[in-house]
Amino acid sequence: MNPDLNDPSSSAGPLSGFKVLELGTLIAGPFASRILGEFGAEVIKVEAPGSGDPIRKWRVLHEGNSLWWAVQARNKKSMTLNLKSPQGLGILKKLLASVDVLVENFRPGQLEKWGIGPEELQRINPGLVVVRLSGYGQSGPYKDRPGFGAIAESIGGMRYLSGEPGKPPVRVGISIGDSLAGLHAVIGALMALLNRQKTGRGQVVDVALYESVFNMMESLLPEYDFAGVVRERSGASLPGIVPSNTYTCRDGAYLVIGGNGDAIFKRLMTAIGHPDMANNPDMASNDGRVRHTELIDQTIAQWCASQTVDSALAVLERAEVPASKIYSIADIVQDPQFQARQMLEEHPFGEEGRLKVPGVVPKLSETPGRTRWLGPKLGEHTAEVLGNLGYGQREIEQFRADGVI
Repeated sequence: MNPDLNDPSSSAGPLSGFKVLELGTLIAGPFASRILGEFGAEVIKVEAPGSGDPIRKWRVLHEGNSLWWAVQARNKKSMTLNLKSPQGLGILKKLLASVDVLVENFRPGQLEKWGIGPEELQRINPGLVVVRLSGYGQSGPYKDRPGFGAIAESIGGMRYLSGEPGKPPVRVGISIGDSLAGLHAVIGALMALLNRQKTGRGQVVDVALYESVFNMMESLLPEYDFAGVVRERSGASLPGIVPSNTYTCRDGAYLVIGGNGDAIFKRLMTAIGHPDMANNPDMASNDGRVRHTELIDQTIAQWCASQTVDSALAVLERAEVPASKIYSIADIVQDPQFQARQMLEEHPFGEEGRLKVPGVVPKLSETPGRTRWLGPKLGEHTAEVLGNLGYGQREIEQFRADGVI
């Protein structure tokens, strides 16, 4: 059952009552604000008059806006504001005095150029949590460099590991570096808000995209420091963890098998007709299996090549071995697990249409997140936001005539 956007009985969310101001575009900052909005925060997104966030024009469009926008900006209020004008900056300062969290992902120094660096923000609103996302953070020799997610994935270590041995590195097909930074920004914002409950004071949350990627690099650094090991690209397998790989089935489908637990390995090899390997003492633990990586992978690959993906999955499921076909989005839409967990929401869209969007994560038992509305039209909430700040209708019309909004 999908949530009703207009159901007043639905939970207001654990962040209900908190106000978030979003300054920034594209992915990392807006993704963080999106999550805060999904769990009840009032998110006001400031966009440039006339153009708005460039992501409105990215990838597949409908009625002038991207379908991505419907998700990335859901639950947000869009207001237009010309931050190059003194009047626009004056309105911005008034907004900043009224919110709990500022999320911005400009290049370091932009807030300072506008005269609203951390010290001024502290004066305007002592309890304000300022979440700053940038390619390299607010300090260090690289801080002034432009840094997109692709660059962060490269300098943070992820791209070096992605791809086949001996071939150029490849990218994941999504902007994973930006999204990882957005998740770290949410964590930082929530911790800062918890600390504010104790002290009454806000603080700066400094999120660097490359550090968010580097934080995911598992044992990369200690292995290099202690043993001089530089982990290399390994294709679909996990080096040093056996067996964990992708195999091709008879029907051409790809099957991922994670048989690297000791008990799981025994069940796997028994299920595919190799009790000799299942009971081999030298393969009983991972360090022993690593010495036989090629033999183990060849054995599993030969078995998979004799099976369709469905027949292989049936065998592995009975043996309680973690395995999955590699899903396309078409597979995801048909999958009953996604449906049962409400991960495929459907909402009114456009004049008479409907649109599926991803469900909200994580799942909270008492105060779940929800989609209250999809990404708004440019400036849809400008008058509402200004009215809540105390501006009258005549002033708002003058702002519009002067190009302030």
